[in-house]
Amino acid sequence: MARLQRAERDLPPIPPKHYFTIGEVSQLCDIKPHVLRYWEQEFLQLRQVKRRGNRRYYQPREVELIRHIRSLLYERGFTITGARHELSHLRKDDRQSVSRIPEEQTALSEEMNTSLTLVRDLPAEPSLCDSSSTRTSLMGETVRAELKEILLLLSR
Repeated sequence: MARLQRAERDLPPIPPKHYFTIGEVSQLCDIKPHVLRYWEQEFLQLRQVKRRGNRRYYQPREVELIRHIRSLLYERGFTITGARHELSHLRKDDRQSVSRIPEEQTALSEEMNTSLTLVRDLPAEPSLCDSSSTRTSLMGETVRAELKEILLLLSR
């Protein structure tokens, strides 16, 4: 068991590339290419890209997923069915955390609207004799512009 854990730590880092060939993934994950082809049939989450001459190309997220599958099967002792089940639970958790983002974004957007309203209430025309009022107005305009930019980004 210690040998398997050591093997996981000895895997090379994933280089910053957009696509990897099956041979590169095989080396990065310490798995034979025929095992990767088999896993593609067993795990629907593995979606390689096929290009010229039916050659397989994998993106970094697939490499990470393959490493995770490798860990489940070889180090944690899962069966193929058990690993498939574990991955489906992870996907559900990911979807739930992603579905919370719009709620958080809405709450943040409402806070920004409230802040924008408060800033909008600052006096737009300072009196010429009051320098602190001028400074406050300039700060208010800057903050207002920044809040509008943030609100625009959040609405996308």
